[in-house]
Amino acid sequence: MKRAIIIDDVLNARISLRSDIADYCPEIEVVGEAEGVVSGARLIKEVKPDIVFLDIQMKDGTGFDLLEILPEVNFALIFTTSSDTHAIQAFRFSAVDYLLKPVDPDQLMQAVDKAESAGQSKLEVLQSNLGGTRRLALNSQEKIKVVDLDDVVRCESTGSYTLFFMKEKEQVLVTRTLKEYDSMLSDVGFLRVHQSHLVNMAFISEFIKTDGGHLVLKDRTEIPVSSRKRSTVIKALSHFA
Repeated sequence: MKRAIIIDDVLNARISLRSDIADYCPEIEVVGEAEGVVSGARLIKEVKPDIVFLDIQMKDGTGFDLLEILPEVNFALIFTTSSDTHAIQAFRFSAVDYLLKPVDPDQLMQAVDKAESAGQSKLEVLQSNLGGTRRLALNSQEKIKVVDLDDVVRCESTGSYTLFFMKEKEQVLVTRTLKEYDSMLSDVGFLRVHQSHLVNMAFISEFIKTDGGHLVLKDRTEIPVSSRKRSTVIKALSHFA
């Protein structure tokens, strides 16, 4: 049985959702409730739930604020809210679903089914939410930009940020680490070739083995390959079609 918690600052909303889960999703056990960002973060750390039903607008902040302060999001995330204006931002956190209040029982059951699909990667969940396409929501300081993965040439680490280089020469600085995108994209044609570089294999033109080794991309950009990634790169390219 999956263990879930509900984080919402409205008591009646928590009561209603708990009742709906009991009625329509008996395979889910609600093991705790919280009413805000601070209490919710504390409850997540204490309970370590499989699923979190998370409201967005709360008295001491937003659900996004809560997620930002967690060291990692290692649970299935289902947003519950009265407005759909935050949908794209919800996808940035790879939520398995986004439920509008009052929650529709059929949509609740569908969301729980997605949450129980533990084998899905974060990208697969995100693609499902964006209509099954290879797209990614990039959160910069100015805006949230939804891009096609096929247009992403490479990603470069800049401290705690990641710089995305797009096919049409556009660059997007994103407020997440390269490590997170490596985990998200490594199964869909992206290759970590260096501590600071993640490359879309579709844009690789050559691997130059001399002088330590580096990649030449189709736009003639040269990307260094670290010594410990050399064998990984050779193996990946030998199987790449």
